[in-house]
Amino acid sequence: MANSNGRDLVVVAASAGGVEALRSLVAELPGDLAAVVLVVLHLPARGESALAGILDRAGPLPAAPARDGERLRHGHVHVAPPDRHMLVRDGTVRLVRGPRYNGHRPAADPLFLSAALEGGSRAAAVVLSGTLDDGARGSSVVERHGGVVVVQDPLESAFDGMPRAALAATESAESLSVKKIAGWLVRQSRTPVAEGPVRDAAVEREIARYLLTADSGTHEGQLTALSCPECGGPVYETVAGPETYYGCRVGHAWTPKGLASGQAEAVERALWTVILRLEERLRLLDRMVKRAESGGRNHSSRRLRRDAEETGRALETMRMLQNSIDGAGDDLVSHSGP
Repeated sequence: MANSNGRDLVVVAASAGGVEALRSLVAELPGDLAAVVLVVLHLPARGESALAGILDRAGPLPAAPARDGERLRHGHVHVAPPDRHMLVRDGTVRLVRGPRYNGHRPAADPLFLSAALEGGSRAAAVVLSGTLDDGARGSSVVERHGGVVVVQDPLESAFDGMPRAALAATESAESLSVKKIAGWLVRQSRTPVAEGPVRDAAVEREIARYLLTADSGTHEGQLTALSCPECGGPVYETVAGPETYYGCRVGHAWTPKGLASGQAEAVERALWTVILRLEERLRLLDRMVKRAESGGRNHSSRRLRRDAEETGRALETMRMLQNSIDGAGDDLVSHSGP
C-alpha cells in the first residue's frame, strides 16, 4: 500500500441491516480515495456472497472479494468472504478460517484488532447497522492506539446494537449518518498522522493465534467456571484496561454480551433436543397404552397412562422454558446498546 500522511487504513463492520448501509457508504466515496477499505459483514458460513458485486456497482471504487496475500492498495474495497476472518498483516490481506469470534466468521473485532496493530494512528474504524456488540472491542483498541472511530447514527440504523456498543466502548467516537461518514473518511485520509505499526503484546498474541503462529494449547487469563458455547471447552477471562473478553483453549473468543448470547443459543439448542425426546417418549407411551387397553391389561394401561401424563407435564414445562429463552434472546438483541 502506498505511503500516506493521512489515515489510509479503513475497516468497516456491519451485520443485520448492513447491506444497504454499506452500499450507501461506498456510493458516496470518491474514486481517488487515498485509503484502502476493508469490509466485514456477518455472513452464513455456506454459499456465496453477492456483497462484493453490490458494492462494486454502487460507486466508483472497485470492490472485490478479498484474496489471501494480496497487497493493500488505495482506492480499493476488499470484502471478507464467507467463513473466513479477514486480517491485515505487513501490508497484505490475510484470510484465515480461525475460531469464530462472538459466534461469527468473518467477524469485525479480529479485523479491527489487526488494523490497530498494522496502522496505529493511520486506522479508521467504521461501525454500521447490526445487533449485539461485534466491533466494539476492536473500536476501543483502534482508538487506544491513535486511530479514530465513527459509527452510523443509531437513529438511522436499521439495528442499532453495534453502533451503540461501539459508542459505549470508546471515548471519542463520532456518530454520523452514512452519507456524512463518507465525507468524514475523505477528511481523515487527508489528516496528517504519525506513520507505522504499534506494539501491543496482548493483541499481537491474539492475532498470532488466528494466523496459527502461536501455541494454541496455552491461554492467558483467569480460568472461569464457564464453558464455551461453541465447543464446550473451559473459558478464560482476560481483563485489559477497560476491556473484558473471554476465550477458550481452542481459540473461540467472545465479548461478555456475545458470550451471553452464545450461551442463550446453546441452551435453546439443548432444550429443543429435550423437547424432541419428550415428544417421542409421549408418542411411544400413547401406543403402549392403546396396546395394553386392547389386550385387557388394565393395570399396565393405568401405569402407562400416568407415565404419559407426567411426560406431558414435563414436555409443557420444557416448552415454557424454551419460550422464555427465546424471549430473553430477543430482549438481548433488541436492547444491545447502553
